[in-house]
Amino acid sequence: MASLADIRARIAAQENKSNNKSSGPSDNSIYPHWNITEGTTATIRFLPDGDSKNEFFWIEKQVIKLPFNGVKGDSNAKQVTVTIPCMEMYGESCPILAEVRPWYKDESLKEMANKYWKKRSYLFQGFVRQNPMGDDTTPANPIRRFIISPQLIPIIKTGLMDPEMEELPTHTTRGLDFVIRKTSKGGYADYSTSNWARKETALTEAEQAAIDAHGLFNLSEFLPKKPTQAEVAIMKEMFEASVDGLPFDNEKWGTYFRPYGLEAPTSSSSAPAAPAATNTSASASINDDLPFEPDEPVVVPTTAMSSDKAQDILAKIRARQNQA
Repeated sequence: MASLADIRARIAAQENKSNNKSSGPSDNSIYPHWNITEGTTATIRFLPDGDSKNEFFWIEKQVIKLPFNGVKGDSNAKQVTVTIPCMEMYGESCPILAEVRPWYKDESLKEMANKYWKKRSYLFQGFVRQNPMGDDTTPANPIRRFIISPQLIPIIKTGLMDPEMEELPTHTTRGLDFVIRKTSKGGYADYSTSNWARKETALTEAEQAAIDAHGLFNLSEFLPKKPTQAEVAIMKEMFEASVDGLPFDNEKWGTYFRPYGLEAPTSSSSAPAAPAATNTSASASINDDLPFEPDEPVVVPTTAMSSDKAQDILAKIRARQNQA
């Protein structure tokens, strides 16, 4: 397991790198901290990743959301969204981001670029030590998973970089709790007053017994499986159709990816003659409907664009491609 110094060094390296570049169904094993009442606090104790190769005690999830104007063949279908994994999550180049990134150079395309840019969330695990939600039931395995928004990540990292923190907060005897405080700002939930506890505490006998009995989760197992080459091609094709304002073609793409809740196609006869996807069950219908914006706030219209505006933007995008 990495030491606190190792984690600090990696956080600093990641942030420097960032600055230089400028740029399945849920259950109660996931603790929904976003449901706590405004003005209350939840106290949680993070635990290490079960994968000792992970130098952090969290893992980053990166997805891209593709909006479609309904479903092909269903005249009553409203706008749907397909959530797909971003290839940069696996340390590889993402063909979608490669196309979207230059759009930020054109002021008129920034809104569209924000829509298709990757969204981040962060997965942790640990115990809920103080729970203000009376209707939340602790599962048989009390080691919960936490989907943490980017609003809380800077607070977590800042605390880790504090020289007064002498040991990893996941340490069994000298660890620290993390206190999530929910307030509001501008009509939205705000967690900016959350912070690390200043007093070290040891895991209780019951908590240690739970770890011994259940073990720790390997957090990477809760990420979407890495897409095959065939699936990457499908994702790029869906992206292009989404930008073109087309409806989602379930017969063509539904075997690979589809909106959450949409049934798989009954026949795959129209599917591409590419190798069958090995991770269809994990990637076909990702439920990523988080109750918070899983990345930096962007201004995105809540309704589909008018066809005229969509065509204008599409024309600019195609023009830029032809000039490249």
